[in-house]
Amino acid sequence: MAVNKPPGDNARKGAVRKRSQLKTKIEGEEHWTKRDKGSGEFMAQKKDREAPPYKGVRKE
Repeated sequence: MAVNKPPGDNARKGAVRKRSQLKTKIEGEEHWTKRDKGSGEFMAQKKDREAPPYKGVRKE
């Protein structure tokens, strides 16, 4: 029987809103970069170029 998780478990349910991700090239290598949708500011970048994209964040 499926059970809902307890409240306060800090687990994400569904997609992350107001954020998107795109691949950027830095020194010839592609990395996933997270971006704030409202201000357009870049927030974070994956260090490893083979790393998978961010989970639950839409792609541009």
